[in-house]
Amino acid sequence: MPVSRCKASPSKSVVINRLTGMDGARRARGVVIVIDVLRSFTVSAYALARGASGCLLVSTTAEARALHKKIPGSLISAEEEALPVPGIPISNSPTQINAADVKDRVLIQRSSAGTTVMAAVESADELYAASLVVARATARACLSKQPQALTLIASADHPEDHACALYIEGLLRGEEPDVASLLQPLRESARFARAMSGTWPGFPPTDLDLALVPDRFDFAMPATRHDGYLRLTASVVDHAKG
Repeated sequence: MPVSRCKASPSKSVVINRLTGMDGARRARGVVIVIDVLRSFTVSAYALARGASGCLLVSTTAEARALHKKIPGSLISAEEEALPVPGIPISNSPTQINAADVKDRVLIQRSSAGTTVMAAVESADELYAASLVVARATARACLSKQPQALTLIASADHPEDHACALYIEGLLRGEEPDVASLLQPLRESARFARAMSGTWPGFPPTDLDLALVPDRFDFAMPATRHDGYLRLTASVVDHAKG
């Protein structure tokens, strides 16, 4: 388990743990950041940036459908095994979210990695969802909490989630990691080639362009627990505090 230390303030150091997946969620402690770059928490960020009132995270499609029935005007974004779900027009796609009318509406999200791993976090002083597009803002928000311990969880064992974790860790330590270098393993993968080909159902190649630009948005996405779901909202932290 990789561990490092960084300065959260002139007087306090933070122990940073990097973990992966469901096991990582159960072992997390302190301030917890769950990362899903392709594509769940990129979808969340674009929805919130375009005026969604919140993103509700659930573990199953059945839970998403049930919650949708209870919330008038809500939308569902869902995938199962990285494929679209029949009857749900919006897949786990930031491209599709950008084309949807989300302003002042609730987005209900279900994904195979991000939302399920988020739900499995058993202990957290503060809980955040993150992706590359909100990485710097997330680091700033966490530093403002002056935590003693911080856990970065790659929701899946994918190179882009690990790259985002390393990028956020570097920012927490006052560094400026080279995102292009961190993402090179992804760009060299068969998974990336498949996504770029345009043959992956529910995964337009434009999703890659939207997901892999760091720090596109100046807000973090803290999560609050509710009965049956987690709610993400956009939170801007004063630069002077981070």
